[in-house]
Amino acid sequence: MKKAALWLSGLRLMLVVVSVLLAWYSFTALAQRPARQKATSPAVKQGICGTVVEKRGNHMPSVGSPGLDSQKATPSGTPVEREVLVFPLLNMNQVDAGDNGFINSVRDAKPVKTVRSDKNGKFCVDLPIGRYSVMVREPKGLYANLSDTQNNIFPVTVQKNRQSAITVEITHQAVF
Repeated sequence: MKKAALWLSGLRLMLVVVSVLLAWYSFTALAQRPARQKATSPAVKQGICGTVVEKRGNHMPSVGSPGLDSQKATPSGTPVEREVLVFPLLNMNQVDAGDNGFINSVRDAKPVKTVRSDKNGKFCVDLPIGRYSVMVREPKGLYANLSDTQNNIFPVTVQKNRQSAITVEITHQAVF
């Protein structure tokens, strides 16, 4: 009788352990499976696809802290919805620059395409082969915080049958 009770108790323990292991396996398998994402726009075969992120607050390196975004604990920024404007390649001498990355006027330049990033900051735009400048619209005006060695504003090259992947960082409210 004692052997049967001991055997039954061991069997119960084994069933509990197996149940816990199966539950853990199921949970981790679901957690590791990539989430389905809705397409934000039709497939772009040639053009620019990217993410718009905003960085605010202190990003200065310090002991014990990598300089984190004040809205989200990541140095990469918070994805945001913004109007994204794609111009033919613009040089700083073709625009009226303002303070802190803002463009007061693009003079007679017209955007080739204008799109809006989604709530995850994602956008894609079909474009012909060429060189372009990318800007975002902020309440204070157009914004671009990158330029190359020839003073071209946020230059992006679109090649035949390729997507150029970019990240547009809005950093006018951040300290580095």
